[in-house]
Amino acid sequence: MLLHDYVDYHARETPDAEFAVVGDKCISYGEASDQINRVAQAFVASGIEKGTRFAILSNNSVEYVYLYYGASKAGVVLVTLNYRLVPSEWTYIINDAGAEMLFVSRQYQDQIDDIKDELESVKQLVVVGGKSKLGWTDFHDWITDQSTSPPELTISSDDDALQMYTSGTTGLPKGAVLSHNNLTANLAQSAPAIEFQPNDRVLIVMPLYHVAAAWFVFSAIHRGASLYIQEDFVPAETVRALDEDGIQCVVLAPSLIQICLQTVPDIAQRSYPDLRLMVWGASPIAADTLRQALDAFKCEFVEAYGMTELSPIITTMSYADHLRAMAGSPGLIESAGRAITGTEIRIVDEDDIPVANGVMGEIVVRGPQVMKGYWNKPEATAEAIRDGWMHTGDAGTLDDEGYLYIQDRIKDMIVSGGENVYPGVVEKVLFKHPAIADAAVIGVPDEQWGETVKAVVVLGDGQSVSEDEVIDFCRDQMGGFQRPRSVDFIDELPRNSSGKVLKRELREPYWVGHGRRVAGS
Repeated sequence: MLLHDYVDYHARETPDAEFAVVGDKCISYGEASDQINRVAQAFVASGIEKGTRFAILSNNSVEYVYLYYGASKAGVVLVTLNYRLVPSEWTYIINDAGAEMLFVSRQYQDQIDDIKDELESVKQLVVVGGKSKLGWTDFHDWITDQSTSPPELTISSDDDALQMYTSGTTGLPKGAVLSHNNLTANLAQSAPAIEFQPNDRVLIVMPLYHVAAAWFVFSAIHRGASLYIQEDFVPAETVRALDEDGIQCVVLAPSLIQICLQTVPDIAQRSYPDLRLMVWGASPIAADTLRQALDAFKCEFVEAYGMTELSPIITTMSYADHLRAMAGSPGLIESAGRAITGTEIRIVDEDDIPVANGVMGEIVVRGPQVMKGYWNKPEATAEAIRDGWMHTGDAGTLDDEGYLYIQDRIKDMIVSGGENVYPGVVEKVLFKHPAIADAAVIGVPDEQWGETVKAVVVLGDGQSVSEDEVIDFCRDQMGGFQRPRSVDFIDELPRNSSGKVLKRELREPYWVGHGRRVAGS
């Protein structure tokens, strides 16, 4: 199967069915199929050959969805860019991928103009929803004269489809390469647990650069549902849409659920007559938040856990499990659920030997959703995928019923509000401060965001700096979600005999009383 096969099927069988709603505009599957074919033809006309990478930096839009599927038909590989990063990070990813085209929504056009001379491989800049100007092509001009027939290309299910950047504790981004087979297999695997129906209207509000949002889009189209696309997350507008616009399904990170509960005064008084399913994931959820959300939205809740390298889902926790947790099994809410169909999960020790249920070790996964590898990083790929098993870097346990509990993080990545923060990136900035002699960055518990970034700092002899000054120093050098929210000052960082900072020891005091420490990426 190829990713775009599902669009083709529904466009052929139900061409008048609703594909997407953007503002006041309703787009049918037939209309969307025509636009997707134009996108694919435009890639071919632009000389973008099969397997070539291109990047997109954009808020949510229907054009973003067209690019996902048009790239699939043209055999080119989409590289998503997190718009919350800073321009130097975009530059690294674009150059590492060798992206030959860059699609940019109007909000980021000026920032790209500032760095375009640093983009080594980009041959064409395309603006989406903005003004065409010198050096730029307008997206709609790019596709307008193209054929509505698909290009005649041979594409294999093992061909690359997406390249999404993730990272380890070094902070050097790695491009996880996902094939058509990875993505379509994961749709089939997760479908029994996430029951979309044809003609469902699905709210898309999480950013489309994120693997969870992309999976939600693909899952909806897989079943012939439609996408109700919001450009950005605005709590009051999201809640209004859930209540008034015929939404059946939505995916939200726990942090977004909590923001809605805290900032929308009439959230519990609304009725949500069509809402059937809320999928959540990307970070843990507090039991009180879950209880409030269940009471407010009056719909089924399903948790999904995974990571970019796994296309992305490996476990789900059903609505029945949520009710069981609320009715007297509170520990269950700390679970990430059970393996989806066709997925094997093991807990292994340092020698990759499976351990008994209840014993902590590294979570490893085997299944058709395991990525092809990291782009141009064979050593990192070999380290992550051993004997067919993907090593997640998360530590956890399995219980006798097969529920997975994520207990700690072997790799030091922090998940804050569903966004991955890499301590090495933040630490490099901290080390630039003249008063700081040593520093480590850790994740600490936060009711709203799951985790927030804390800097633990050792000052140089005779140096003085305040918490606010350290935070301000970081402000212009990294994305807002990466910036430390708090700073502690200590005399010396704990280290082992080889000099490695003992981050688990640093984290431990902050996590007392918090059972679940991490979530999927």
